[in-house]
Amino acid sequence: MAARVAIIGAGIGGLAAAALLAARGLAVTVIEKAGHPGGKARQLAVDGVGIDAGPTVFTLRDVFADVFRDCGADLADHVTIRRAQVLARHAWDGAGQLDLHADPARSEEAIGDFAGAAAAAGFRAFRAEAARIHGILDATMLRGSKLAWPPSLMWRIGLWRVGDLLAIRPYESLWKVLGEHFADQRLRQLFARYSTYCGSSPFATPATLMLIAHVEAQGVWLIDGGISALAQALMNLAQRHGAQFRFGTGAAMLETHNGRASGVVLANGEHVPADAVITNADPEALAAGRLGPIGAMAVSSHGARHRSLSAMVWLAHAKTSGFALQRHNVLFSPDYPREFSDIRGGRPPTDPSVYVCAQDRDGDNPQAGGRERLQIIVNAPANGDSHAYSEKERDQCTLAMRKTLQRCGLELETDCPRILLTPNEFETFLPSTGGAIYGRASHGWAASFLRQGTRTRIPGLYCAGGSTHPGAGVPMAALSARLASRAVLQDLASMRRFHPVAMAGGMSMPSASAGATG
Repeated sequence: MAARVAIIGAGIGGLAAAALLAARGLAVTVIEKAGHPGGKARQLAVDGVGIDAGPTVFTLRDVFADVFRDCGADLADHVTIRRAQVLARHAWDGAGQLDLHADPARSEEAIGDFAGAAAAAGFRAFRAEAARIHGILDATMLRGSKLAWPPSLMWRIGLWRVGDLLAIRPYESLWKVLGEHFADQRLRQLFARYSTYCGSSPFATPATLMLIAHVEAQGVWLIDGGISALAQALMNLAQRHGAQFRFGTGAAMLETHNGRASGVVLANGEHVPADAVITNADPEALAAGRLGPIGAMAVSSHGARHRSLSAMVWLAHAKTSGFALQRHNVLFSPDYPREFSDIRGGRPPTDPSVYVCAQDRDGDNPQAGGRERLQIIVNAPANGDSHAYSEKERDQCTLAMRKTLQRCGLELETDCPRILLTPNEFETFLPSTGGAIYGRASHGWAASFLRQGTRTRIPGLYCAGGSTHPGAGVPMAALSARLASRAVLQDLASMRRFHPVAMAGGMSMPSASAGATG
């Protein structure tokens, strides 16, 4: 009998792990409380149309190409993906816009036209530094197992490469180092925004996060149907290899036998036996006892003080005018420090930066009148478990959002069909997090070492997803799934005699005929 794996949560991490393990012949059961796959990568209906309510920016296409390849499939046969020629459109007021392009030479030219020759030179230097940091950390941190402390990173990088450890600039803030590259505060603000990709403040994150700019410069991709279509494709891939999915019933308790994870009890009382369990939920839910008292012993809580950002998210089916939207648009606050000071103070910003994803647009498909699907995001504190947002506060946040849009020349239909998700709704969706969307904030030099890793204190119980190592984001969740799959297979192999077979990516995997443990 094939070894059995129970996966709690059908988010991107759980789906990728299910596909990878099922393709190796393991008996995989995925348990999901919702009625659909995707986790945060979900759509909600507004005015009769589905609008992406989760992640919208897709990078590191190769991560998913590798998952599909390792499962004997081609990503291009399952989802339609094309490169975005404009990475994002940016504005600070109605006086002008700045686009970043897939072609870095065009971005440099645009920055020079926008802010002068010195700014273009600063962009060249910034790109080079971001690329170097990414080159140092891609294999050693992003695609490697979690490291316990800086000496471990130094060992993995190479003891003779002391300069590389200093080059990642972990002890300086992103905001400070960006000031070395950009005298124009608008550009400093633009590239500081990358810290919010992992739910953090640029004033508290290490400059190491400049690597995100290099990741995005490698390609932003548009998926027909959005990220939820990618989730559906991953589920189909896992099912093709025999994975079973249980939707509509959540996991209630972790079961153990002789100190090792042995299965899951569902909310309806059913038992799902397993030789290994992967939880694709925020580790805070595990620490809070959402899988019972034994599960709570498996990981440590990082506490409310270290939560990432939450958000106010409007999903709207609306007519727009004025500002010419691209797929991804950022309309900036005139006072960035104040924006994050407001959030630190436990309140949404009074004069926020606003991200607008125009889901029906790309460079080749401008909107020609009529309503379009919009996801509009403002950063907010993760206090959804301690503060109930009143209707007055929701209206105030909506007015503040509209004020930013109007300052930059974007007019939004006044009474358009829409819904608003606040930290309260995200706390319901992501229990025990306060609505923190990205797990632990990446604040301080040690944040990466303190993020929850693949293995837990309970043998046979593993973590995957955007709240675990290597970090937040769709490709990071898939990388965490690969790490979890590798750990499961290694640990199961150590418990039985097996015939090793080679697997792409350098992993040694048990054969599909490996027997189950007792």
